Amino acid sequence: MCDILLAGATGYIGSAVAKALVEKGYQVLCPVRRMPKEPLNGVIYEICDITDAFAVKQLAQRFSGIEAIISCIASRTGGRQDAWLVDYRANMTLLEAAQEWAIERYILLSAICVQKPRLEFQHAKRAFEQKLQASGLTYSIVRPTAFFKSLAGQVEKVKAGKAFVMFDDGLQTACKPISEADLAAYICGCLNDIKRHNAILPIGGPGPAITPIEQAQLLFRLLQKPEKIRRVPSALFKVINGVLAGPSFLSDRLADKREFVNIGHYYATESMLLWDPELSVYSAQNTPEFGDQRLEAFYRQALKTGLDGQDLGAHKLF
Repeated sequence: MCDILLAGATGYIGSAVAKALVEKGYQVLCPVRRMPKEPLNGVIYEICDITDAFAVKQLAQRFSGIEAIISCIASRTGGRQDAWLVDYRANMTLLEAAQEWAIERYILLSAICVQKPRLEFQHAKRAFEQKLQASGLTYSIVRPTAFFKSLAGQVEKVKAGKAFVMFDDGLQTACKPISEADLAAYICGCLNDIKRHNAILPIGGPGPAITPIEQAQLLFRLLQKPEKIRRVPSALFKVINGVLAGPSFLSDRLADKREFVNIGHYYATESMLLWDPELSVYSAQNTPEFGDQRLEAFYRQALKTGLDGQDLGAHKLF
């Protein structure tokens, strides 16, 4: 018997959610593609392809008493096929299993950037969000801002004496980054906080919002080194996009490369804050905050001990 089915339990946020659930006394079932190198005590790991509807339904049938599904899955690259297979299809498979086996609650880890969808993975996430809202299940759709590790891609090279790279003047975008532990606590809180039920929940870490130039200033201040900054025009992405536009219709590989260029341009020009549709601006003031872990403390620790355990992967912005 298990209380929670947690998908994506070996990922960056999913592993933090698994730890938080166990600490709260939940029995956690985690379908995984392969067994983790360091399994967490108190978690049941089962090899299962969550894009396979039959396999997921068999899993739900074997483990009775599941009260909620928490999905922390996300496509690793944001490529077109990967996005629809993972962000949409895998979540739909879990949702269909939940409906068949009378699992009443579904908590989805989404992303704040889906509020202005332009990219394939954003459209895939939004498409599933709409299916979940119409499902009849009690849902919580959590849309976090940037993760700490998303802003960690330049820590090691700045420490090594290289320049901090930013787009344009470094003032056009901002975010309220949230730590994995704080986000995991927030997600777990959705299980029993009725104010978070049947709701879309944008969430950031403790403010204030920080821009790329402020990230650079923070790193150099902690290192006690003079600022060394390299500015890259975000328009470069449009140039590359134009070069790939024609060939991308002839090759799936080039089409994905063009999508990756679009992803880069999006993150270079759009803030990870709540969008105010009436004023057509991002609002740091209206972006909800949660937790007490701050980026400065994360940077200080990363500069001291390195980024072990922070698999940057496709999540880093630079």
